[in-house]
Amino acid sequence: MTAGGTEARRAFYERIDARSCTPLWEVMHALVTETPSTPCVPAQWTWETMWPFLKQAGELISAEEAERRVLVLENPGLRGRSRITHSLYAGLQLILPGETAPPHRHSQAAMRFILHGRGAYTAVDGRRIAMSEGDFIITPSWSFHDHGNPSDEPVVWLDGLDVPIVELFDAQFRQDADAVMALEPGDGTENLAEFGMGLKPVEYRPARRTSPLWWYPYDRSREALAKLAGARAPHACWGHKLQYVNPVTGDWPMPTMGTFLQYLPAGFSGQPYRSTDATVYAVREGSGACRIGGKEFRFRPKDVFVCPSWMPYSLQADSDAVLFSLSDRPAQQSLDIWREQLS
Repeated sequence: MTAGGTEARRAFYERIDARSCTPLWEVMHALVTETPSTPCVPAQWTWETMWPFLKQAGELISAEEAERRVLVLENPGLRGRSRITHSLYAGLQLILPGETAPPHRHSQAAMRFILHGRGAYTAVDGRRIAMSEGDFIITPSWSFHDHGNPSDEPVVWLDGLDVPIVELFDAQFRQDADAVMALEPGDGTENLAEFGMGLKPVEYRPARRTSPLWWYPYDRSREALAKLAGARAPHACWGHKLQYVNPVTGDWPMPTMGTFLQYLPAGFSGQPYRSTDATVYAVREGSGACRIGGKEFRFRPKDVFVCPSWMPYSLQADSDAVLFSLSDRPAQQSLDIWREQLS
């Protein structure tokens, strides 16, 4: 191109820039990449590191002051953006004995995986759900909820929310409750009776896509994994893996976030696997390693680690291990953009 042509092009770009336009041909290859391109990196938050931080947070700030006493797990490639992947928020929440976190609701859906302690509860629209280690609990979008701990021990759980997805669509809403939420009697077993036994109330009509079963007790899920492992050989990539489901529809429990529980028998050495849904793992039982991006993360109970989109990773188990995981797979599948690749 001649100097005159270059100058004319530059002048053209300046004129269209003044009208908030940009030439596609200058950005197309960065905009539409051949494979996923993400600033997210593999990362791990060990319980050995995080538990002292959580205890110190409990000493420094009250549940009332903090509203939610949470240490946000920020992906090192996304610092300052309060997200563990491009599409998901994650944090470790601590509630001390005798505390109650004030009620509010928001358009973002939330899930809790209980990492440490028992005897606390979350209340969804006034229905109390008891917490024990390994339980998976749902807080549906736009449902008033609070947390309390009448026990004598601290309780910690992994929070997972679709905050970045809701933000992407500019659909964020939030409302604080005017008063303390009135609690119905019970501990969540009535919710399990309604929807967790392969049955449902005959008059039930779903008003939303979120599961009406909000409490998935660990003992039942762990038993299912054990029976599965006794009936078949482990998958080459992920061992024995089950997907949590909405018991009424058979679909995902939440429309934006998918949750899983998997069992890796001692000595398991998985083949590499990758998918477009970046995945957050929380270790419930056992020890082992995740190898990803030239790194090896040794894991133990209550550790959290993240595998970014489309980055091959493999799992190994030193002892019998159970892993909980969270990703945005339902959202991707609903948009027909999800992919996976098995070795």
